Amino acid sequence: MRVKYDEEADALYIELVEDAKVVRTVHLSHDIALDFGPEEKLIGVEVLDAKTTMGNGSIPKILLENLAIERDQAARGNL
Repeated sequence: MRVKYDEEADALYIELVEDAKVVRTVHLSHDIALDFGPEEKLIGVEVLDAKTTMGNGSIPKILLENLAIERDQAARGNL
């Protein structure tokens, strides 16, 4: 999983499946979209106007809980 934020566009993307091809996008609202891949597998979530949609004018902190991180990922900085 990878979380990307584009400050210029104020857009946040949560990539659940790396390098998956988007087959269909479902817009939950003007600012939130779900990307689905083959076999209707959820592969990503896009949040536009992220500072307003997710927080009070700033991107909220991300807290990871109860996740086992593989040693090679931690060593490379790929969390």
